[in-house]
Amino acid sequence: MTPVTGERRPRPYAVLRALLRPLRRTLPWPALTATGGLGLLLAGLPRLLSGAPDPWLCLNLLRAAALCLALGLAFLLDDPARHTTAPVPVRRPLRTTLRLALAAPVTALCWTAALLLVPGQARPPVGALTLEAAAIAALALAGASAAVRFTDGTRPGATVAAALAAVAVTVPTLLLPQRWALLVTVGDRHWADAHERWAGLLLVGVAVAVFCAPEPLRRGSLPYPRPRESAPATA
Repeated sequence: MTPVTGERRPRPYAVLRALLRPLRRTLPWPALTATGGLGLLLAGLPRLLSGAPDPWLCLNLLRAAALCLALGLAFLLDDPARHTTAPVPVRRPLRTTLRLALAAPVTALCWTAALLLVPGQARPPVGALTLEAAAIAALALAGASAAVRFTDGTRPGATVAAALAAVAVTVPTLLLPQRWALLVTVGDRHWADAHERWAGLLLVGVAVAVFCAPEPLRRGSLPYPRPRESAPATA
């Protein structure tokens, strides 16, 4: 007898190709577009002002632009159909990675354009500011991942973005002591130390996002009972 063979499993690249189109449609493009446009507008303000550009103003406008881009990424994991797509065979970490792979080039392009909009003579160190932007983006993704992991909400982006904005405004300026300052000016003697702390925040954000990447916790869920075997009929 010829053995019956099962159906072929789809190849990994075919699965990825099949996922890209629906994931691209469900990305929060309005939020990403709005925050990216606002970030570019803030970065380009010095070119609209008369007189020589102020390096201090350019530095803070770039930091505000980085925050705007991060606020857009806070909406990255919003998915109104998350409860209906939970049983799909592709695990959540892969779907999250694909979402990030689709959104990251747009965010990186906006950040590059924001850097170029600042006049060269007043532009702060690009590497250091990019580190700050990456750390804020990682914290936004960490907050979104934690919200998806530990809550049942389908659109946590607004809450995560509001919390990130509140923390970004209050903690570095009001709550952190001077020796732990994050928002230092170029040429300050604590500039290098501050960016070591930014690097630490980047690592923490990435670690939290990776930790919260698996499937959401099911609180109070119980396994389905196995059906009982029927007793054999007696004569």
